[in-house]
Amino acid sequence: MIEVKNLTKVYGDRVAVDHLSFLVEKGQIYGFLGPNGAGKSTTMNMITGYLAATEGTVTVDGKDISREPEEAKKRIGYLPELPPLYVDMTVEEYLKFAAELKKIPSKERNAQVTKVMEMVGILDMQGRLIKNLSKGYRQRVGLAQAILGDPEVLILDEPSVGLDPKQMIEIRDLIRKLGENHTVILSSHILSEVSAVCDHIMIIAHGKLVASDSPEGLRRLMEGSGELELGVKGVYEELEPVLREIPGVERVEAMNIAEKDCTGIRIYTKEKADVREAVFYAMAECKAPIMQMLHKEKSLEDIFLELTEDVEPSVKSRKHLFSINKNEKAKKKAVPEADGGQDEAADSPVEAPAAEEREEQ
Repeated sequence: MIEVKNLTKVYGDRVAVDHLSFLVEKGQIYGFLGPNGAGKSTTMNMITGYLAATEGTVTVDGKDISREPEEAKKRIGYLPELPPLYVDMTVEEYLKFAAELKKIPSKERNAQVTKVMEMVGILDMQGRLIKNLSKGYRQRVGLAQAILGDPEVLILDEPSVGLDPKQMIEIRDLIRKLGENHTVILSSHILSEVSAVCDHIMIIAHGKLVASDSPEGLRRLMEGSGELELGVKGVYEELEPVLREIPGVERVEAMNIAEKDCTGIRIYTKEKADVREAVFYAMAECKAPIMQMLHKEKSLEDIFLELTEDVEPSVKSRKHLFSINKNEKAKKKAVPEADGGQDEAADSPVEAPAAEEREEQ
């Protein structure tokens, strides 16, 4: 349904998206994860045609977003992180205006507007000014305009921002329902939220794709190495060498513990290694009673942090992108000299407006 190839965006000397490639299949809900500043919003803006890419292509149902923008955009419903609302309009006025912009036939507009208001739970707010709505309800209005026209693809950037727990559950249920008839890309930096509704999860960091798998696949990854936390009556310097020799132990370190007269020890184990019994017997031989033992497996958040740490564009990649940037600037600089001196900055395809750069930060 959506094919992204070698997608790249450079702001000055900063690489926001670094040669990103992935395929989105029809009828699936995709989670798009990454820490703040990872490039999620920039990527979504390029997929929807809001931003031009420095390099790469995006095709939606076979339509290139840069060559056939109108045809490609007809197939997309987009909810930005900050919904594009006209706050001096009522909810109903705004949605009818959005329906007109989307070229929905006039005889169908009222029915479609009523339908989407019912879907997102704002029918009783239709006569209220948007500026008087809470942040959560404004988010719902933005979601309603994305659904208008029944697009084949829905791209939702942080759809649950500003919602209370009850509203978040309702929005998740709605996204699952929408996934029955639409292809959905859901952006978030909250791993648990994405894994609750998505069929497939993609994780990016520093503009690079670092993982792409089903939630089950990520859970299998989560079953890797674990931790064992001990509270032991003994001296750490004497116990550490003994624990380090146990098969399956990767490393041992001291930790703070609330238990009085106890030494805190954290043991990192190798993949799928359960060393609890061996630790018990080793401490018994050392006459060091174990007062507490806690076995910890990696959480989804731990996996997320591991995957997104220390991922940066390579030196080769940076040089290539910055050379493109420099060449484009040189070309634009040559144009004013030929036509009487136009402003270079007005046309540069790689100079990002301040608002766009702030959005990704």
